[in-house]
Amino acid sequence: MVDVTIKPTEQLSGEISAPPSKSYTHRVLIAALLSNGKSRIENYLICDDTIATLNAIRAFGAEVRVEGNYLEITGIDNLKNPKEPIDCRESGATLRFIIPIAALAPGKTIIKMAQSLSRRPIKPLLESLRDLGVESRYFEGDSIIRIYGGRIRGGETRIRGDISSQFISGLIFACPKAETSVEINIITPLESKNYVLMTEEVVRKHGIRVFISENFEKINLPAPQRYSPYDHKVQGDFSSAAYVLTAAAITSSEIRLTGLCSDTNQGDKEIVNILKQAGLKVEITREYVTISGQIERPIEVDAKDIPDLVPACAALACYANGISKIYNVKRLRYKESDRVISISTELRKMGAKIFVDENCLIVRGPCEMHGAVIDPHNDHRIAMACSAAALRAKGETRIINAECVRKSYPSFFKDLRLLGANIIGGEFNW
Repeated sequence: MVDVTIKPTEQLSGEISAPPSKSYTHRVLIAALLSNGKSRIENYLICDDTIATLNAIRAFGAEVRVEGNYLEITGIDNLKNPKEPIDCRESGATLRFIIPIAALAPGKTIIKMAQSLSRRPIKPLLESLRDLGVESRYFEGDSIIRIYGGRIRGGETRIRGDISSQFISGLIFACPKAETSVEINIITPLESKNYVLMTEEVVRKHGIRVFISENFEKINLPAPQRYSPYDHKVQGDFSSAAYVLTAAAITSSEIRLTGLCSDTNQGDKEIVNILKQAGLKVEITREYVTISGQIERPIEVDAKDIPDLVPACAALACYANGISKIYNVKRLRYKESDRVISISTELRKMGAKIFVDENCLIVRGPCEMHGAVIDPHNDHRIAMACSAAALRAKGETRIINAECVRKSYPSFFKDLRLLGANIIGGEFNW
């Protein structure tokens, strides 16, 4: 376990590269597995979650080679039966993408996960696959899932859209290889739509046709189809970059993050508009984001499609003059931690006036923030949000178990230090 100490920092300055997108890295790895031939992936992210996906695609028969600054992945048409259980660790994306993929592999695939991941929803995806002819065995709260594969029959299925968009993405990956076409009926409003569009973008580049209705209530997947290899360059990650941009906003700093593109399906690009709403000056181009100015106003944010930004928004709101409201936060109760409770509890330790009102987080700013010992509840985004808040707090803040940032942004503390943050610790070796 690693602790990190954060001391007050007057200002940040400089330029860093945004980390590669975790969401895109997961998706291009899965698509490369399903493509018969070699795909090349540049600027890929190495973190705990993407390592889980890399190990999974190897288990299904993909050949993975590191060539300089890119990965070369040789995928196969007919997946192999994994010899050992596939360990998804704490990666929800790995789990929810691999379950439908396992239905395409012959025989029984055993999938295991960390206990923390077993508390997150998975049954709706298994029920949807059952509609399509896939048998599985799983007991609520267990850390083992058994998928009895060999084929996806095809047909129609119904699934909720307000639990996890990763369920739908997993089906989009696997169902084009079903025996007959698949129709997915989304029976509640789809949240985090941009993640589904991201999946559609990736599989389309691999030659797969996907038809999504305008209201996102129906997705049609012709089958059978074949994936073709494709060479990717992974974009920078707005989800992770949001926490560096928030740190800059809190310290009234001017910094630039390169590798972020204005033309993206990443929903968390919305951080740009949220920062502008707070009074910051933000410039976004096809190559970088620059931020300057200071927090002038409270914010109102609908988190329905951007749940990963909520901890950053809560930290930002602590330094705004007025009442900030973050709506539609209920899905955050099923993330790496109960993020609604985690972020409110930890920011409160630092002096935040933060309240939970049913489906809404309310922050009464500006708050007199002070140093504290922060427990991120093994949640990378809680650790990053509290670290950003600590930069302007009075006194030292200690983040315990700070290695949890390895889940998505292993170089987070290093990057903040490069920008001038007064941080001790946080160097992680692989």
